[in-house]
Amino acid sequence: MKRTIACLLLFASSAAVVWASSDHYPLDKVKIDLHDKESLQRGAKTFVDYCVSCHSAKYMRYSRMAEDLGLTTAEVTQNFMLTTNKIHDPMEITMRPEDSKAWFGATPPDLTLVARYKGPAWLHTYLRTYYLDPGRPTGVNNLVFKDTAMPNPLWPLQGWQTLVKKGDESSDLKLTMPGAQSPSQYEQTLDDLVNFLTYMGEPAQLEREKYGPWVLIYLAVFCVIAYFLKKEYWKDVH
Repeated sequence: MKRTIACLLLFASSAAVVWASSDHYPLDKVKIDLHDKESLQRGAKTFVDYCVSCHSAKYMRYSRMAEDLGLTTAEVTQNFMLTTNKIHDPMEITMRPEDSKAWFGATPPDLTLVARYKGPAWLHTYLRTYYLDPGRPTGVNNLVFKDTAMPNPLWPLQGWQTLVKKGDESSDLKLTMPGAQSPSQYEQTLDDLVNFLTYMGEPAQLEREKYGPWVLIYLAVFCVIAYFLKKEYWKDVH
C-alpha cells in the first residue's frame, strides 16, 4: 500500500512539473492532418534539409517514409537521402557523438519520437519563439525553452526576432530581420514540419485507423453470434 501511494505521489509531482513547464508560455494551436500527404512531404523535406544534419531519426527508414508519403524511390533518393545511398537505411546522421557533445555541450537527441513526448503544440511554439539574446553562447534564446542550447535551425527561413517586454511578466517577439519566408509562409513551414514529426512518432497510425472500422464491424458480428450461441447452450439449463 505504501509503495502504491509513493508511486501516485511521484506521478502527481511529475505531472505538476510537466504542467508548469508547458503552462509557462501559451502554446500554439496546431492542426495535425496525417492524411495530407503534400504537407507531410513538405515537412519531410524541411526535416532533412534543416534537422538531419544534427538530429537523427533512427527509428524511421527512408523506404517506410516513401511508402507512407506516396513518394517513389527515385524521388526519395534524389531529394531526401543526404547521409546514405541505401533506401532501407534509417535516418542517421554522419556527425560523431563525441563531436556533437564537444560543439553543443550535449549530443542532440534523436527526433523520431519527439512529437509523442513533447507534443505538436510545444514543438510548433518552440520553433516559432526564438529570439536574439547576446547573453547566450549561441546568441539566441527561446520563450518556451529558456536558455536552450540549440541555435535556431530555421533562422534562414524565419529571420531574426527580438524580445519586446510588455510588462513584468509578459513578453512579445518582433521580427527585426526578415528571412527568406514571410511570417505566413514560415507558419506553413512549421505546420508541415510538425505534421511530419507527428507522423514519424507513430507511422502505423494511418494504417491502424484504416483497419479500425473493420475490426469494430467484426466485433459487432461476433457479439451477435456469441449471443445466439449462449442462448443455444443455456436453453436447457433451469
